[in-house]
Amino acid sequence: MTLRRASCGCGQLGLTCEGDPVRASLCHCLACQQRTGSAFGVQARFRREQLSSIEGRESTWVRVGDGGGAITFHFCPACGSTVYWDIPGMPEFVAVAVGAFADPGFPAPTVSIYEDRQHPWTKTLAGADIEHLD
Repeated sequence: MTLRRASCGCGQLGLTCEGDPVRASLCHCLACQQRTGSAFGVQARFRREQLSSIEGRESTWVRVGDGGGAITFHFCPACGSTVYWDIPGMPEFVAVAVGAFADPGFPAPTVSIYEDRQHPWTKTLAGADIEHLD
């Protein structure tokens, strides 16, 4: 089974996932743009039982999403990198920031959401089989 290690920028907070994500997605919502400092966020969704370990100190921040659910973000108190978050209404899953894996071979996103907030200068992944959700 494939083990995937994700960590914050300084390496203090990390987690290990077993196997492939259930899905990977691009999010163009304004909150993800602010959280990442980029034009979109990229997440990998794993079943909670796929997490074999979480190590290091973490801080949390709760944000209420557009749908009204509370999203708890887990980030490093030293460098500020968001590593993972809880998905409202889906306690059996955890979302992990794809960039935290620092792995160019990580599976490509297959879902794109909040495209009405997508920056016009970004393009959907060329040749990717993306499901566009509204």
